[in-house]
Amino acid sequence: MLIERIREFTGSGHPSLEAVLKAANGIILGKEAQIRMAVACLLARGHLLIEDIPGVGKTTLSHVLATLLGLQYQRIQFTSDLLPADIIGVSIFDRETSSFRFHPGPIFSQVILADEINRASPKAQSALLEAMEEHQVTSDGVTRNLPDPFFVIATQNPIHQVGTFPLPESQLDRFLMRVKLGYPDRDAERALLKGEDRRDLIAHLKPAMTPEELRALQKEVQCVIVSDALVDYVQALIAHTRDGSKFESGLSPRAGLAVLRGAQAWALMSGRKQVLPEDVQAVVPAVVGHRLKAMVSAGAKAFDPAQELIRAVAIP
Repeated sequence: MLIERIREFTGSGHPSLEAVLKAANGIILGKEAQIRMAVACLLARGHLLIEDIPGVGKTTLSHVLATLLGLQYQRIQFTSDLLPADIIGVSIFDRETSSFRFHPGPIFSQVILADEINRASPKAQSALLEAMEEHQVTSDGVTRNLPDPFFVIATQNPIHQVGTFPLPESQLDRFLMRVKLGYPDRDAERALLKGEDRRDLIAHLKPAMTPEELRALQKEVQCVIVSDALVDYVQALIAHTRDGSKFESGLSPRAGLAVLRGAQAWALMSGRKQVLPEDVQAVVPAVVGHRLKAMVSAGAKAFDPAQELIRAVAIP
């Protein structure tokens, strides 16, 4: 039901943004809602986690977004033997200067695809924490700034699959949103099977937006009006998760900020200058789904945290 509601919000008034969405939908078929949510996440200056089984287009979506946004792109394949230095970089002794010289790792790019992030050990995963939160990395006691804009788009396989390490809560919290692609519907899958190879389509893809346009849109997101009544609604949602009856732990203030910023981006993409409660409800599943864990009790039925919040908390 929420996905159907998301599909109703179309038209942003920004030609380059609409071009990004149109081009992405032409390659990732039948996933308009997920693509729109992913773009909203990047407009909100957040990092994106894409979770699903192998083969449904997680990596393809990441590559498509990076290309259409016209940003420098690096892919890091996370494996069990990956080391933090493989991500951040390493200092190597230079005999000519008799000093150590830092060789930057792939993290020094505008878009980082952390492919299958949960196949790496927690030690390697932790190399991204400072980068995602502070947009900088520290190596050998020296802090180095990362490019602007800087996005991490991570893909994750379900934790029940062989060879995966669950992401710790501190790592999950660094991702503004998590989306799941799922299987395509019948028509989209048929078009995919009969169509051109997706890798060939990406090879011919042209940027639909410049980095300057992206930064301007990100600043515009911050200017979208959030009324006091809307803040009251978000606080009520957060308070509901902290009553201790249904969730192991409540949402943090950072999660509340993520909901607001995501809602601002969603409103902008819908062509409005003010956030509505519907914008909050649209982004809540992607923002809180990976942050909340239900209390486990005998005989209790599983429930969707986002649906529970939206049902339980009335709009002011």
